[in-house]
Parts: sequence; C-alpha cells; structure tokens
Amino acid sequence: MKKADYIVVGAGSAGCAMAYRLAEAGKSVIVVEHGGSDWGPFINMPGALSYPMSMKQYDWGYQSEPEPHLGGRRLACPRGKVLGGSSSINGMIYVRGHARDFDHWRDQGADGWGFADVLPYYKRLENWHDGGHGGDPAWRGSDGPLHVTRGPRDNPLVKAFVEAGLQAGYPATGDYNGQQQEGFGPFDMTVWKGERWSAAKAYLRPARKLGAEVVRGLAQRVVFKGGRAVGVEIERHGKREVIEAGKEVILCAGAINSPQLLLLSGVGPASELAPMGIDVVADRAGVGKNLQDHLELYIQMAASQPVSLFKYWNLLGKAYVGARWLLLRDGPGASNQFESSAFIRSRAGVDYPDIQYHFLPLAVRYDGSVAAEGHGFQAHVGPMRSPARGEITLKSAQAKDAPRIFFNYMSHEQDWIDFRRCIRLTREIFAQEAFAPYRRHEIQPGAAARTDDELDDFIREEVESAYHPCGTCRMGRQDDPKAVVNSVGEVIGTRGLRVADSSIFPRITNGNLNAPSIMVGEKVSDHVLGRRLPADNSAPWINPAWESRQR
Repeated sequence: MKKADYIVVGAGSAGCAMAYRLAEAGKSVIVVEHGGSDWGPFINMPGALSYPMSMKQYDWGYQSEPEPHLGGRRLACPRGKVLGGSSSINGMIYVRGHARDFDHWRDQGADGWGFADVLPYYKRLENWHDGGHGGDPAWRGSDGPLHVTRGPRDNPLVKAFVEAGLQAGYPATGDYNGQQQEGFGPFDMTVWKGERWSAAKAYLRPARKLGAEVVRGLAQRVVFKGGRAVGVEIERHGKREVIEAGKEVILCAGAINSPQLLLLSGVGPASELAPMGIDVVADRAGVGKNLQDHLELYIQMAASQPVSLFKYWNLLGKAYVGARWLLLRDGPGASNQFESSAFIRSRAGVDYPDIQYHFLPLAVRYDGSVAAEGHGFQAHVGPMRSPARGEITLKSAQAKDAPRIFFNYMSHEQDWIDFRRCIRLTREIFAQEAFAPYRRHEIQPGAAARTDDELDDFIREEVESAYHPCGTCRMGRQDDPKAVVNSVGEVIGTRGLRVADSSIFPRITNGNLNAPSIMVGEKVSDHVLGRRLPADNSAPWINPAWESRQR
C-alpha cells in the first residue's frame, strides 16, 4: 500500500501547483492522474492548439446533455486527460479575472478571497514578460513558476482590431491583467521560448524533483474512516488498490470530475446518492450544482487582402509552420495567434467589463475547419456573467462512466439580450476605419441576420462553449447549506478532505479560467500549510463614467 502525507487527485492546473507547494514545504505527496505524458508536438506547439483538445489520448471527450434552449444540441466539453490537465490542451490564454469578481466571491461568503487576498498569489505564480508591449510591472509577478508572455503582434489585422476599438470610443489598456482590465490591447499567453508552458512544466516537473510521486490510475472514490478521508481507491493495470493519506486528500480533478468523485464517495445530496446504492458520508446539497460556463460566438469577416493566416492553411503551409517550429521554436507555430483582446462593458450601469473578445487573424473554428471564403478574420465574443446554472449528476456508481453534464445554457432571457448586444457591438467595431483596407463582407452571422429573431436563430445554431466549466463545489461559509467547501477548501461535513480547483468558484470569473484555477491551487496550498501571504490593497481602475456611459 502506497502512502503519503497528502494525496492530490488530478495533475491539472490547480493540482500541479498544489503538489509543488506541498513538496517545496517538505511534505510527501502522491499525485493521482489518469492521463499520460504531455510530451509531443501537438501539445507543445502553441499554433497546434486545435488538435489536442479533440484527441482521445489527451481529452476526456465529454459532451453536455441535450440543451433544451439550443434546439437539443449537445456541446463539446473538452477536459484534459494528460499531465498538466486542461493547461496542456487549452488555448494558453492567461486572464486573471477582474478585481470585482473576487470581491463578489468574498461578499457571497468566500471569506478571505477578495481581490486584495488573491492578488499576492497571482504575483507569486507569475513570471511575466511584457515583450516590449508595455504593461503594469508593479501589478505583476516576475519570478514565479508560470511564464506569461505576449506574441509578436506583427499581423496587421491584430493591430487593426485594437485601433478599431479605439475608433469606436473604447479605451486602450496596456495590461488587462494589471490595474485596468477594461479596453483593447495585447493578450497574455502561457507560452515560453516558443512552447506551451503548462502547469505540468511550471509546477509538476519541479515537484517531482522534490520527491512528489505521480501514480497513474483512475480514482474510484475517497476512502473514509469515521467521517475522515484516509485515502483514495484507484484502479490501475486492471486492479483496485488504496493509496493511504497520512494527513489529507485534496481533490484537484476539475469542475466535472471533482464533484463526480465526491458523489461516488458519498458526499452529496442524499436523495441522489441513495438510488445509486452509495452510502452517504455527508449530505451536501450543493455538490454538482451551480455549474457555470462561458459561451461564445465567432463573428467572421472575409478579408479583401491576403493578410490572414489562411496562407498557411494548406499542406505546404502547415509543413512550413511545423518545420520552422521544430527547428527554431519560432514562426507562426510559436504563438497561439490570439494576440489582441478586449474587455468591454455591454451597457451603461455595468461597473466592470461583462464582454470579452478574442481576436484571431483567421476565420476558423476550434475543430480546425475554416470558412470557405479563404482569407478572413474573426472575433470570439461572449458575455462573462450568465445567470444560467446547470449541474453535474451521476449516470452510474462507476467512476469509468462519464457523469451527466447539463449546463442549462441560454435559459434566461438576459442571455439572449446579452448575445444580441455582443453581435451588434462587434459589427460596429468591424465597421470602423481601421478595418477598411481589409474588410470585404461578413461571413457570419451574415448581412441578412438583422432582427432579434434572426440573430436568435444564429445564436441557437452557432453558439459554442468557451470551455470554462466551474462552480460545482462552491465555496461558502460553514453554515451555508448549498456550500460544499469552506474558505480554506475543506469539504464541509468531512475531515481530512479538501477541494482546490475551478469547481470551488462561487461565480465564474471574467475571462479564461486557467489563471484563476492555478491561483486557487496556490492559495489553498497555503491554507493546507497554515500560512498566508499579506493582502495587497492596490486599487483597480473602474471607468469613472460607468453609471452613465457604455464607453
């Protein structure tokens, strides 16, 4: 029987950070991970990002249940099944979230998780390089494990997007991860020296050098003794075994698998566990509930000049990109190509951005299929704070069976209002003078889609997940019946068990979730070790005219 002080389930964004900080403190750590090696060009070449998230070798291959408000469509929900977890298959975009997000967490019962509390952990985890594009060095970290860089931004379309935003009346921001998120400016990415810099590279490799052990196997359940977590039962090589935890079990399996494992272990709504034949250890109504995600649309334009990345979208072009990356670690393959971004407010009266843009100098889908138009460009756009909530429930009492994932997308009228506004604001940006040399016509939604009903039809048929599930083991106060973990990550109603990943988010943050997931691993590791970083009371920029103006 293997044994360690701490068992960390999941070698993903938060789990790798957790393992490293515990090992760094001299603790014995075993990391349980079902996925395999993160070696290989499809993972490590940033420009190949569309491949690993659709490969069974690296992705759990989850899909949502049929979504009733999207015509019964089942949306893809990629989750990393590999060392580094989803940080090894994601788009490498680095967004902390807005300061107000974390103040909302605090105000909703996540004591000690306000922006002043989490900012020091963001600084601790970062090794930020501005790439000559400016920024807020005082707000950033310079010696952490996670390299954060910026692309070369040498495509004229990338620059045109920012210029168009300014022409439309929005502010510029040199660093949306610094004091001012609102505005148009450069994107940060987790890329270093031309390679994806995943949580496995940043944290797990150093953790293993410090003695942390990785055990490949599928976690079946947390083993309890008298209400205390004492180990994890896993299956590997076709056999079951128990890994014993001397101090704690820490679930870092993500927003889908952490609640699934709690339910399989008897922690969750008793009314759901009893029909599955699962003995109840702790009756927690919130396990698997509060599921949230970001949805997005691709607003695509055909280009009038051959300036997009489409010139590489053929056999010879891909061979050139791949060869250059393999030999020199530079060229188009060394960037995720999301090099310009924007965070804006949808209307007056919204105090901080609730719409995010990813700009791409190519008209393409995540599955790699390109528009028939040839050269083009697109903006990925979506609201950041949908009121929709879904749930994770068990299909069976077997860990090998995927859970039922129901997001309940677009279930509020506000969702439709927000997406219509996203489309119309994007069209206004693309109509600016900065795009005049490159703009030919709109590919999608297309000029014919103008009325609310026509836009709703497009949204219903084309909206996609941005792959940001969270919230299913919500953090809150001990006396909150819907909370799953308290403010130090301990699972309420149990002992010796914590959760530390995006599942504990009370509400989804503003932007991509990799950065806040790593931050959670960093911060909860300090709670495990009985320490904390001093608060940083730096004040974020809030648009002074937010109450009366949209821009």
